[in-house]
Amino acid sequence: MARTPKKVVISAAITGAIHTPSMSPYFAATPDQIIQQAVDAHKAGAAIVHIHARNDEGMPVGDFATFEKILTGIKSQVPNVVIGITTGGANGMSTEERFSVIERFQPEMASANGGSMNFCYHQLANNIPNPQYAWEEPYLTRTYDNVFKNTFKDMEYCLRQMVKCGTLPEYEVFDLGQLNNLAFFKKQGLLPNPIYIQFVPGVMGGCPATPENMLYLIDQAKKLLGNDIQYSTVAPGRRMFRLATLMAINGGNVRVGMEDGLYISPSELATSNAAQVTKIKGILESLDFEIATSDEAREMLHLKGADKVNF
Repeated sequence: MARTPKKVVISAAITGAIHTPSMSPYFAATPDQIIQQAVDAHKAGAAIVHIHARNDEGMPVGDFATFEKILTGIKSQVPNVVIGITTGGANGMSTEERFSVIERFQPEMASANGGSMNFCYHQLANNIPNPQYAWEEPYLTRTYDNVFKNTFKDMEYCLRQMVKCGTLPEYEVFDLGQLNNLAFFKKQGLLPNPIYIQFVPGVMGGCPATPENMLYLIDQAKKLLGNDIQYSTVAPGRRMFRLATLMAINGGNVRVGMEDGLYISPSELATSNAAQVTKIKGILESLDFEIATSDEAREMLHLKGADKVNF
């Protein structure tokens, strides 16, 4: 009897906290734009949308009012989509501000960072000689002297909050050593099942985004955390579709979106998150993969359901 093939979950990371409005005319910078692009990405085939909040000038923020507007705006139009939210926030936010959204909104899933690192993207300021907003250039350049703080105490607090709220952690792993951090917390009994890892290569300060590194990280994650883990990758920049496809071929899920890269091809800006979803969906289907719906993603990831969130 033929084995039922594993379906691939497509996630769309809509806006993030790295790119700025001046980098692309198509970037989802305001709350209304984030809502619309999330809705369109889901309709294009994304089972999960990953959400950061931004204000009307496109600046990343963490206030509850902006988050609530975005979350409720998405849910009102596509009530079945899985909405994951960030605990990474944006550079300059305190750990308390970053993690407070979990208890307030109790989402089905949220990012949980695997450790501290030098998270630098100051060179992006070179791409915007005439920024639209005064905040953009200093926001980028200050990351040259930035440590993305996730101490063991921070991580434990984040994990306990997620367990209490029934939120699945999506472990953001930027480098090999962070898998050891997760293994420590697994021994402490703090990692709920399933263990879902989002590899994040390509950040200046983290693991380079090469196929060899991705295969090694998958291998080491299984050895440290078990063969039954589930995983995906942030495929950065213009290499998005190659690395995403590699992840699917090696048993994982995929993530695209303008948080991770602004392009649809090496020389062409993506006109929307939905365009990136449509492209990766076509690639996967041409390779005979089946694409998971939001409900199928919930079943695969043991999520609590859209009726149990607080928005």
